Amino acid sequence: MSARTPVRRTPWPEGTSRPLGTPLQPSVVYAAKSPDALDDIYEGRAEGYSYAREAHPNADVLARKIDALENASGGIVVGSGMAAVTAAVLGNLEAGEHLLGASQLYGRSLRMMKTELPRMGIATSVADPTDLAQIEAALRPETRMILIEIVSNPTLRIADLDGIAALARDRGILLAVDNTFTTPRAVQPLDHGADIVIHSVTKLLAGHSDATLGYVVARDPERNAAMLGFASTLGLTASPFDCWLAERGLHSFELRYDRAEDNARALAEHLDGLPGVVRVIYPGRADHPDHDRARALLGDRTGNMVTFEIEGGRQAANRLVEAARDIAFAPTLGDIGTTLSHPATSSHRALSAEERAALGLSEGSFRVSVGVEPADLLCEEFETAIRAAANG
Repeated sequence: MSARTPVRRTPWPEGTSRPLGTPLQPSVVYAAKSPDALDDIYEGRAEGYSYAREAHPNADVLARKIDALENASGGIVVGSGMAAVTAAVLGNLEAGEHLLGASQLYGRSLRMMKTELPRMGIATSVADPTDLAQIEAALRPETRMILIEIVSNPTLRIADLDGIAALARDRGILLAVDNTFTTPRAVQPLDHGADIVIHSVTKLLAGHSDATLGYVVARDPERNAAMLGFASTLGLTASPFDCWLAERGLHSFELRYDRAEDNARALAEHLDGLPGVVRVIYPGRADHPDHDRARALLGDRTGNMVTFEIEGGRQAANRLVEAARDIAFAPTLGDIGTTLSHPATSSHRALSAEERAALGLSEGSFRVSVGVEPADLLCEEFETAIRAAANG
């Protein structure tokens, strides 16, 4: 009898113990015992996997953990935050229907609404989510979905979530909420009447800028199944390795969020009054235009994002970034370390200066995603950079 060739697959060892850490399972395909067994998997009579584009264990482990955070069930993990937005929109809308978006959505979400959805026959428009009357006035007979973010980027305005949810419910319209900025640590949109919740897991949930993933869940199980089928058919598959990294990151999510939020409060207060600082925007401050709504909706959870504006235009902006050598200048958010972004050259670069001004943004506007470093160190570093910007 010939020896077993090493080309053949070796069964995974079984035993009476199990690994403490979640195993990484990169396999693309899964072997079934028989055609009947494969039928049972596909038709839901048995647990199992067949092909990783449709589902795999690491995505399911991560999805169930985010489900628990969102008081949801049946959510799916996909390849990016924009893949989650795509699954929510195209997995539910058809040609001839209308999508109403918030006027300050993530830049790529707005680009999808402006350039991609119309060529697929889906009409789009935007309205201010802080003004319920504007949202109501923008609805059409064919409006099928409203898409909002609770906290806008980068002006940190607070959407009227409860009002929009009630309006959507009364009109029979789906409400999809991108909860990336706020996270379930601050608010759980399904509990406020949303129908669909979206996350860029890449950001605060994973938290280390080393995994690109998205998550989407619906209140209705049939809608979850439809979005899963759409994501599988169009290949929005999440990498098992990225899922493994993100699930590992979730273990420290609440600790990271709380520390970053405390730091953001301290930084916002420190920035206020520094020479050269025109204004500071933070929902936890009494001078924020939506402070009362933030308190009612988010309570003490005022987030880790701070926006501020300095005098001196682009030249001063360049000096600030160059002086802040230990703060990463990067168009991202949610990393464990603090990052700094400049909307005029990143998230809002496609807008004209006039359009940015209408949103309250200038060449001196910066958005800070505050991390977990010591707060006094962050305050010192930003003060030094702002003084350098002011002194030329």
